[in-house]
Amino acid sequence: MRRPVLILLALMIAGVRVDAQPAAPPRTLPVFIDELTWMEIRDRMLAGTKTVIIGTAGQEQKGPHMVTGEHKYVLQHTTERIARTLGDALVAPIITYVPEGSWETPLRGHMAKAGTITLPEDRFIELLVHAAKSLRAGGFTTIILIGDSGGNQNGMKAAADQLNAAWKDTGGRALFIGDYYTKSSADIRTYLGSLGFPLEAIGSHAGMVDTSELLFVNPSLVRRDRLAPNGGSPDSGVSGDPTKATAALGKALVQIKIDNALAQIRASRPTSGGF
Repeated sequence: MRRPVLILLALMIAGVRVDAQPAAPPRTLPVFIDELTWMEIRDRMLAGTKTVIIGTAGQEQKGPHMVTGEHKYVLQHTTERIARTLGDALVAPIITYVPEGSWETPLRGHMAKAGTITLPEDRFIELLVHAAKSLRAGGFTTIILIGDSGGNQNGMKAAADQLNAAWKDTGGRALFIGDYYTKSSADIRTYLGSLGFPLEAIGSHAGMVDTSELLFVNPSLVRRDRLAPNGGSPDSGVSGDPTKATAALGKALVQIKIDNALAQIRASRPTSGGF
């Protein structure tokens, strides 16, 4: 008889438990509602999860080096982190159709580039209101609106105002978390400036900031061979120098967004379980 078999028999005789496979690690439950069954959502709500995050991204050009869904991939990371940190929140599917300008000629801004999709401001607000009312009807009491793009901010605030007026004295509330974008944009510029990066390198679109964030959350979606200051041409759609972007910077930048959002949410909720 082989030595390993003798050792195994000896351990069994001595009463030592021998597992053929190591124990599986505990399963991490999803926080995205489109990854849960309706009964799993119901059970989470019965256990105290009454808050849901609606994130708004954008389907827009991001220069020659980044995919057009960059905002969505960043939000998938940040909203998951926010929900898990809160401990009593889930995340709705990311809304990618947002105001990006007009499709009427002559096309300007992002709409002048292939792949951009726009939604008129009033339709964007209507979409948010209907999504929030759907989630409220399903039992959520606190709806959090977070946007990863500047063009989304006014519409989200308007939607939150409409919802709060409609839900007055009904136990529901909408929170527009503008610090995620507006305060974070200023904080990020200050942070990068403290590291010695000039404003022209930081830029305002598809430059250091956006590229660093995507390098951190999903680097496979950055075309590294197309990185160039200001995108390499006047019509590239890039403002800033994405060649200076790094995943390490991206980690710090998305953390600024997460921290600012969490601080504003906590300051806006009188109880951990929502309203």
